[in-house]
Formats: sequence, structure tokens, C-alpha cells
Amino acid sequence: MQKSKLTVFFDGIFWIGIYERIQDGKLEACKITFGAEPKDYEVYEFLLKNWNKLRFSPPVEAGGKKETKVNPKRMQRNIRKQLEAHGTGTKSQQALSLQKEEDKLARKEKGRRQKEEEKQRQFEIRQQKRKEKHRGR
Repeated sequence: MQKSKLTVFFDGIFWIGIYERIQDGKLEACKITFGAEPKDYEVYEFLLKNWNKLRFSPPVEAGGKKETKVNPKRMQRNIRKQLEAHGTGTKSQQALSLQKEEDKLARKEKGRRQKEEEKQRQFEIRQQKRKEKHRGR
């Protein structure tokens, strides 16, 4: 069973959307940054167009509760409480921070590789110059 949840909130600068999906007991989260306050149809359109481009975090164990029959009035209260609440759940925050950490490691690796390639290129240039000097050119 798969469950999805999209939370849109204002973080002081931008409107942020946190898309959470739970599949096989694993939670994955994706952070979407909107500029101005998005309308409902704009959010829906964005999801339809960019669904395959969304980068979800690595799966985190979702400590969820089993679904039980909920009184309709209680459900309305819970929905109102969720609408008033801002931000993301702790599991989503963990998943997003894990994704951020992986991105940071990938950037470091890429930078290290580029630095090594530049070092090797400079070495080859120096060697070439030494050979040309040795030939008397």
C-alpha cells in the first residue's frame, strides 16, 4: 500500500512543499521550493509536469500507526490541526537531511576528482615543457 502527502507552507522567505510518500513501510521525502504563494491548481499542475524529475530522499523506516476507524468529527479536528501546523514531520526531516548529506558527499567527490584531474594536467604540461627544453627548442 502506498500513501502520499503534500504539505505546503511558508518558511519566511519562500513557499515550500514537502512531498512525502510511504511505500512498504519506508518513507521518502522530496522538498519543492515555490516562489510566490502557489494556487491549488498550480501545485497540481507542477506535480503532473515534474513528477519524474522529483528527487526523493533515500528511504527511511516509517514508524507509522495502523489505520483504524476514526470518528468523522475527530478526523475533521485532526485535519484542521494539520492545516494549522507548519513545517515537516521529524521522519521527513531525517529523510531530507540524509539526502542533503548524500548530495554533499557527491559534491566533495566531484570536486576532489576535478582537482586531481587538474593536477595531472598541470603535471603533463610541465613534463612536456621539460622535454621541449631538453631537445633544445
